Amino acid sequence: MTIQPTTSAPQFAATVKLSGSAGSPAVRIRLVWMGQRRVPGIVAGVELAFEGMASQVDGVPTIYNPRYEIIGRPEEH
Repeated sequence: MTIQPTTSAPQFAATVKLSGSAGSPAVRIRLVWMGQRRVPGIVAGVELAFEGMASQVDGVPTIYNPRYEIIGRPEEH
């Protein structure tokens, strides 16, 4: 997760590791919420379902302001 300094425009980013199918490597994707310094419920280890339009930003697949649902919390595992 990346939290921007208070002097910059509000933005919260998290990098998510997508599980690959058997034999294929996991893929990482960056989720960015503009206008927010934090997103309630988004913490390290949480499992998410998300959707949005992905684009390459600095070579990393990135989704801005994704729709998301928390489907598992770290303490549940």
